[in-house]
Amino acid sequence: MTTRQHPERDTARLRLRQWSGADLDALAEMDADPDVMRYIGDGSPGTRERTAAALTRIRAAWDERGYGLFAAEERATGELVGWAGPAVPVFLPEVMPAVEIGWRLRRRSWGRGYATEAAREVLAFAFGEAEADAGLERVVSICQVDNHASLRVMTRLGMTYDRTTRVPSHGQPARVMAITREEYRFSA
Repeated sequence: MTTRQHPERDTARLRLRQWSGADLDALAEMDADPDVMRYIGDGSPGTRERTAAALTRIRAAWDERGYGLFAAEERATGELVGWAGPAVPVFLPEVMPAVEIGWRLRRRSWGRGYATEAAREVLAFAFGEAEADAGLERVVSICQVDNHASLRVMTRLGMTYDRTTRVPSHGQPARVMAITREEYRFSA
């Protein structure tokens, strides 16, 4: 199997880059934080083993699809602040086939506008470079209904309400927001 060349993207304050083994400690710390994980899945903090397995899947997704989750680091310090990227939301079968824009930040990086900054760049990537391979016409973003911070980011991205549903694996109510390529290009 040949490994594809994977892109990196820069924003004003962030570098969206590929993952390295050195990222595991910071990623595991983030996933173990109950506040960070409050609206993720069933809300359970992650373990180092689950995070390591997730990192392996994240890297494989890039080779399989030509897109995936970017490591997000602060350009000024080189610190990993979290991740953002397009992924396939298999956890919510009713929206499939779909590509979801998602993000997760370390708690100390909250409130700085990083999620919006990273997600805007990821959306540009999804409807730009990734589009050639993925044929993306529409992108969704999904959050638990009580996650008002993520909903604000989705709204800033120009996404509009698609539906409210429940995630089958844990029963939590979730809001699905969406934007089409045409809507994105009109608003960009």
